[in-house]
Amino acid sequence: MIPTHELTGMILAGGEGRRMGGRDKGLEPFAGLPLVGHVVKRLKDQVAELLINANRNADAYQFFADRVIADQVMDDEEGGFKGPLMGIYSGLRAAKTPWLLVTPCDSPALPDDLVARMVEGIASEHGEHDIAVAFDGERLHPVVALIRTSLADDLAATLAEGERKIDRWYARHDWCRVDMSDCPDAFANLNTEEEKLHLEATLLNTSAKEVR
Repeated sequence: MIPTHELTGMILAGGEGRRMGGRDKGLEPFAGLPLVGHVVKRLKDQVAELLINANRNADAYQFFADRVIADQVMDDEEGGFKGPLMGIYSGLRAAKTPWLLVTPCDSPALPDDLVARMVEGIASEHGEHDIAVAFDGERLHPVVALIRTSLADDLAATLAEGERKIDRWYARHDWCRVDMSDCPDAFANLNTEEEKLHLEATLLNTSAKEVR
């Protein structure tokens, strides 16, 4: 099992939020907290350090993380929004531990025991796989992943080749699925205002029923 001191958590909040009107999704209000705050609660105290990958509003995100990191700038490239694979690379470079647990900023209902389940799921009878990806019983969630930070150089070379698809990079390595089929709704991610309002109403409704 991977001990806490060997594990860095990182929340991906570096996107443009195009379908949210260009707003910074991680800072969108949701059930009394910014979206990123809900994800922080799933990782806090279960990792040695918590990073947020953000390309704007770093001061606002600093309140929620030990460090805020922007996307790395590769040779001959300008800064800006380059997609989640670049965010993952930036986290692999920034982490000071052997393992990086990645989550998105717009999945506020992630399981409370996500860290423990990902750590358990990456183990095999021959040791650990290099990458573990959450699987909800129907589909993979590639931005919910546990990754060896020693893969940073390989990912740098992959990005330099122009690759931006996360699943294609994973396929080059020893990866596994982590079964989360008992809670598929926990991986709902919010891309639009309508999706945000719908999930917020659903969760508030569920909480009210539990109180009763």
